[in-house]
Amino acid sequence: QVQLVESGGGLVQAGDSLRLSCAASGDTSCISVMAWYRQAPGKDRELVASISRFGTTHYQDRRNGRFTISRDNAKDTIYLRMNSLKPEDTAVYSCYAVGCDSWGQGTQVTVSS
Repeated sequence: QVQLVESGGGLVQAGDSLRLSCAASGDTSCISVMAWYRQAPGKDRELVASISRFGTTHYQDRRNGRFTISRDNAKDTIYLRMNSLKPEDTAVYSCYAVGCDSWGQGTQVTVSS
């Protein structure tokens, strides 16, 4: 079984940057693609970005350009770098391990205007 632990969220001002981390532990052999999702208040959870073990990335909003997903396979950790944050980026950000069907507990990101 895989455990995912996110960190790096917080309260920031519009225009600031954050880097989220998601560390996997346990039996990580099932992990293939890992992804970041977010859920804003009153909205459905949505995919932000995903990355394969080989580094192939996918962004749900290709026009965004503000978010960058990366991965360190040696540490079984993925990251989400978020620049020029906007109030509409406020959400709980969670990571998901495809293949393991495992979710982290989420980390809150709040962007004030």
